[in-house]
Amino acid sequence: QRSGHVKAKLKAKQANRTIDEKVANMIAKGKVLAAISSRPGQSGRADGYLLEGKELQFYLKQMEKKN
Repeated sequence: QRSGHVKAKLKAKQANRTIDEKVANMIAKGKVLAAISSRPGQSGRADGYLLEGKELQFYLKQMEKKN
C-alpha cells in the first residue's frame, strides 16, 4: 500500500546500499552487536542500533582482549 513515489525512493536507496563485511558475517552467524540507546526513565521499550565501522572494531577488540 505504498505510493509509486515511495516505492521509487526506496528502490533508489537500496541500489546504493552496501553492508559492511563484518556486519554481514555477524548476521550469517546469527549474532550481531548492538547498542541500546533508550532514554532514561523509559520502561517497557528498548531502542538501539547495530554497531558498525570504528565502533564495531573497538568492541570486537575489547571482546578479544576479554577472551
